Amino acid sequence: MTAREVMQISPIVPVIALENMDDAVPLAEALLEGGINIMEITLRTDAGLGSIEAISKALPQMHVGAGTVLNGSDFQQAVAHGAQFVFSPGISHDLMETSKALNVVLIPGVATASEVMFAKNNGFEHCKLFPATLAGGIEILKAFSGPFSSMRFCPTGGVNLENINEFLSLENVLCTGGSWIVPKQALKEKNFKEITKLCSEAMQVIKGEIQHDKK
Repeated sequence: MTAREVMQISPIVPVIALENMDDAVPLAEALLEGGINIMEITLRTDAGLGSIEAISKALPQMHVGAGTVLNGSDFQQAVAHGAQFVFSPGISHDLMETSKALNVVLIPGVATASEVMFAKNNGFEHCKLFPATLAGGIEILKAFSGPFSSMRFCPTGGVNLENINEFLSLENVLCTGGSWIVPKQALKEKNFKEITKLCSEAMQVIKGEIQHDKK
């Protein structure tokens, strides 16, 4: 899989911090039922790596990757546990070299023009804009489209149902990341039907005419 292919799987990439590994497969099933077949499981919790492994073994139809990957060691562990791709909140030589050595997709985080240049000059033209709304949101993405016309982004952080279509309407946005689609309370209560409902509603809100195979 290429970075472009990862970012074209779904207009929404759920960003999930799992506290309980037992919730991993039921959550993945709930997302699939709601029409979303990709998930970013962060390494912020002790259950992260085990959850990635459980989902990758139980549900091959779910594209599962790791998030909050901060260094090469995190990257290697995530891949060893079945992560098909990696998202990071930032960018570094360590992460980029590990991605190239393992031949596993890295979507690094950027927030400034200098970081976008750093990514582009190292061959990474698909990035996460993080934290999206704090970094400048819609306006910074519009500004980036001039000098960095080949770059494509997954804005994450502050994206919600109210602004998702505005982000997706931009030529340089292929998908969005969001944690709102998997509320902590719903996970705590194991209310997977609510999560399926939220996914279905979000997919309905997204405008049908948006083309996710942007060049």
